[in-house]
Amino acid sequence: MEHWDVVVVGGGPAGAACALAVRQSDPSARVLVLDRAAFPRDKVCGDGIAAEALDVLAGLGVDPAAVTDGYPAVPRLRLTSPRGTTVERATERPSYVIPRSVLDARLIAAAQDAGAVLRREQVRKVRAAPGHVEVDSALTAGVLVGADGAESVVRRALHVPRGLPSQVAVALRGYAPEPPGQHGVQVIVTTEQRWPAYAWSFPLGDGRANVGYGELVSAGATRAGLVEGLHRLLPGVSPAGLKAHRLPLSTGRPRQPDGRVLLAGDAASLINPLTGEGIFYAVLSGALAGRAAAAGAGAGEAYRRALGSRLGRHLRHSSVASRLSRRTALMDAVFRAAGDDQRVFDTVVALGLADGRLTPRTLVSAARRLR
Repeated sequence: MEHWDVVVVGGGPAGAACALAVRQSDPSARVLVLDRAAFPRDKVCGDGIAAEALDVLAGLGVDPAAVTDGYPAVPRLRLTSPRGTTVERATERPSYVIPRSVLDARLIAAAQDAGAVLRREQVRKVRAAPGHVEVDSALTAGVLVGADGAESVVRRALHVPRGLPSQVAVALRGYAPEPPGQHGVQVIVTTEQRWPAYAWSFPLGDGRANVGYGELVSAGATRAGLVEGLHRLLPGVSPAGLKAHRLPLSTGRPRQPDGRVLLAGDAASLINPLTGEGIFYAVLSGALAGRAAAAGAGAGEAYRRALGSRLGRHLRHSSVASRLSRRTALMDAVFRAAGDDQRVFDTVVALGLADGRLTPRTLVSAARRLR
């Protein structure tokens, strides 16, 4: 069979970051990326890119300016709590809103420029064998990385179960004309109805906005209910191209098994439980998986340690925050505290969009504002 040092299943941000990391660690490594789609291709997502995700890419040798070219910085964020408290502030560092059809094509092109090979192929079967991993009885890999999304074939091959309905969200996304007064502002609106649920509107800078609505699968989500929630929270918005997708939240993250098969991004249930953000987790976990691949048979253990060291504390804090957020009064208090204190606002943003943690200042400030 055809043999590769590392085979990456999935050419999205996690897969591209993984390929970049492998080639950066060992320029002689033979890296193959398999994806069932041809690039550029659309991907259902909120399209928001936090500055921390660009930091990871810069560490992999990707120029952030080339990634964001043509899409202006979005320096402000407006949050509305389930009880109606609204706060808008400048974020510590601006975000970007880049359609996934553009972002993913740019990242996989960077991986190819670094020496990875991209092949259009749908993987159907993965089998771990002594000394290698077999793919569709046609390829073998020293290490295989599953970066193939929420419905990961690689995850199923490892017999890793899907998260519980309370650990999986579903979201609907489309594109609409940018609402008045939203230039340079990302908007997130939460609601007590069917809580936890929220809508978003993220401006692309070209007169359009990525708009969507999401809630937990356990709430009994239906397409009609998602559309209704979107129009209820963002009245007057008429999006085109509505598509839905599942979000396996990090509260249901499985343990990375030992061995030569790794899971990154959505395949590893790395989705922020507070915001549904996944790009930062994707590029970071992909980079960590790519670096761990050098360990061969010990890649799984090396990757698990790296994830724990880099994200473990944040994931524990975001899980606690997710549980606390079920109390709408507490959420309202946090938003009011964020409106009064820039540092609390920055903590909330970092916890929801990157690798931030709960701070005593945030907890004390919220406790003082509980009604």
